[in-house]
Amino acid sequence: MRDRIRPWARWAVVPAFALVAGLTAPAHAKATGEDCEEPEVKAAKAATTRVLEDEEPEECGPLAPGEWKARQDLSGGAGLPEQALLTAAGQARRIRSVGHWTSEGPANIGGRVTGVSVDRAGAVFITAASGGVWKSTDRATTFRSVWPDDFPQATGATVAAPDGAVYVGTGEANPGGGSLTYEGNGIYRTTDGGRTWQNLGLRHSATIGRIAVDPRNPKRIFVAATGSLFRPGGERGVYRTTDGGRTWRHVLAGANAWTGAVDLAIAPDRPDTVYATLWDRQRTPSLRRYGGPGSGLYRSTDGGAHWTRLENVTKLTPGDTTGLRPDPSFSRSGVAAAPGGRVYVRTATWGAYGDEKGFYVSDDGGNTFTTGGAHEAGLGWWGGEVWADPADRNHVLVPGQFLRESKDGGRTWTNDTGTHVDHHAIAWDPTKPGRVYEGNDGGVYRSDANAAAGSWTHAAYEPWTQFYSVAVSAQDPTRITGGAQDNGSNRTWGGERWNSWYDGDGEQNLIDPRNQNRVYACYQYGNCARSLDGGDNTTDLTVAADEDDRFNWFSPLEFATDDPDVTYLGGNRLFRSADGLHFTPISPDLTGGPGDDPVYPFGTLTSVQATGDRILAGTDDGRVQLTSDAGRTWTPLLTGKQWVTRVRFDGARIVVTLSGYRAGTGGGNVLTSYDGGRTWSDITGNLPTAPVNDVIIGPRGVLVVATDAGVFAGLGRRWIRLGSLPLASVTDIEFKAGRLFAATFGRGVYSMRLTPALLNRID
Repeated sequence: MRDRIRPWARWAVVPAFALVAGLTAPAHAKATGEDCEEPEVKAAKAATTRVLEDEEPEECGPLAPGEWKARQDLSGGAGLPEQALLTAAGQARRIRSVGHWTSEGPANIGGRVTGVSVDRAGAVFITAASGGVWKSTDRATTFRSVWPDDFPQATGATVAAPDGAVYVGTGEANPGGGSLTYEGNGIYRTTDGGRTWQNLGLRHSATIGRIAVDPRNPKRIFVAATGSLFRPGGERGVYRTTDGGRTWRHVLAGANAWTGAVDLAIAPDRPDTVYATLWDRQRTPSLRRYGGPGSGLYRSTDGGAHWTRLENVTKLTPGDTTGLRPDPSFSRSGVAAAPGGRVYVRTATWGAYGDEKGFYVSDDGGNTFTTGGAHEAGLGWWGGEVWADPADRNHVLVPGQFLRESKDGGRTWTNDTGTHVDHHAIAWDPTKPGRVYEGNDGGVYRSDANAAAGSWTHAAYEPWTQFYSVAVSAQDPTRITGGAQDNGSNRTWGGERWNSWYDGDGEQNLIDPRNQNRVYACYQYGNCARSLDGGDNTTDLTVAADEDDRFNWFSPLEFATDDPDVTYLGGNRLFRSADGLHFTPISPDLTGGPGDDPVYPFGTLTSVQATGDRILAGTDDGRVQLTSDAGRTWTPLLTGKQWVTRVRFDGARIVVTLSGYRAGTGGGNVLTSYDGGRTWSDITGNLPTAPVNDVIIGPRGVLVVATDAGVFAGLGRRWIRLGSLPLASVTDIEFKAGRLFAATFGRGVYSMRLTPALLNRID
């Protein structure tokens, strides 16, 4: 047996917050279609296998965190139905609602920002990955929501037109990083600063990568429709309108049903010249393909009427053998245009890391390209853009794990490590030369020194954090902590505002119900720590795990309900600690094993509840097992189900919740047994056809469930909706001191008081 080490312990040059794409192998490990045999299966195994100090790096890297949510939501089905979340949201709105939610924040932590635009008055608009559209009129210091809560909260592209209109594309084109990146329903426009929005169509585009407006004619607009990651067809490629969005024409189609457009650039001094990048990408329960021969760079010189693929590279970037030619490894590419015929292009492979492939520069409008020098930004499929300074064509910014800057047209590069990692959006302020806004996985930053290193100021109010979990003190319900995507574990105490107290992608958080200073936090794959002083100092848990033990992206860590000194941690086996710090296994492998089934490659526990010798455990391969003798023997209660998100019991009653969109599975997502698991009933009833992520057994035996489409309460098959939350996935709920707390993936934490009067309305 070996003690586990932190997955990033061997990353000598990578800070803790660089874990954005869920990379747990060494930074130099690669995963491409050329390098890896059976990449999906091998990568999944690599992601959940312990990294030992004396091991050589794997050739194939692990899957990204998005695989965790994608595998849940796709479990048991053939694919994701079109606009599945929006359909579920419509169903939710038809369910009777009671109660009111109060935002608990945080407002100062931030979260993934996918687009930035600045209108002609200097107002800043940002699109949050799963948190809607926000506006700032104080130079990105504070933001307020200008997006209806019942609109798709997954937003990607935004652009401000010269006539004052602002356009937003719904659906996030970044695939599988930090979440199941949700889809939208087309293009929206506001002409009154965000007070009202109009849908302009392209409702079947699923995700929008970029919007570009002709600087001479604001009614001529181009849209890069990236399409669904999970279904072929739909509205993909480049669309153009010449009447401000009343009608659209499909002007550039992809090579196949999985090819969409992801980036656009209009030559600033020749607006009839338009550049577009296309991208092959596909995700199923058993496949992740983020590249293909349909990926590439295209140009139109007649305003989008006709297009030509550009492939003429006179000198390749060192290490790149493809250039701009069609190739199975060609992944996402980004393009930027500057005056005088200058064009910049970056390309990437489609492995787990999105390795850089090439960086190319043209000074003849794209007729020929030569290498500009390797910039090594990384994560090319996660942030694949390139941005050219509108006032200096030699000044270029490239996003990646860090923000890369070149002042000589791409020949030499410097790293800016002064902001949060993983970058997605840049916009220069047209009202103030040298002012630049930048969006990344930590929120919004502003530079008044033209993006110079060290000149960035972080926004002060940006309430769109993506939470995986929430925990609340039983003694003081104002003490809240939770794990957030790429923003660590955050708490409400120990400072004036929410503050971070544990690193990585924040996962499970716990507060001892008897001692609020005894707290736990985890990052991905079951790496957790305990603190006895409220999080100021932490000690890593010691887990007696074998090298082939597997741990889920979000590994369950739970107190025994009758004795919080006893703590359980789930891998593929269940581990128990009597002192809350040292864990030993008490079970065999409770899953079907890692196997070769790429639908369920992890084979791990996802939920645990224990009282005395009775322990209930659920797995990601649809199994629920029970022991009544502290783990010596186990009885299977359920097998062959979808991903088990939560198991709960109260006496003889057991409740199990499942993920997956029921439109694709045909089964229910809430099951209950009143005889200890011998027989089961489906009590999903009128719940929306969305994944159920959590369940608690509340006061008077009321069940409360968290779903991708809101929070619901009931006693059986008839459910009511608790309040009205923004349409962001509710990942975790907790009931303490008469209040219900909900963690959302994109809009922070909310709370609601469950009064006796409110409970009486639940039947």
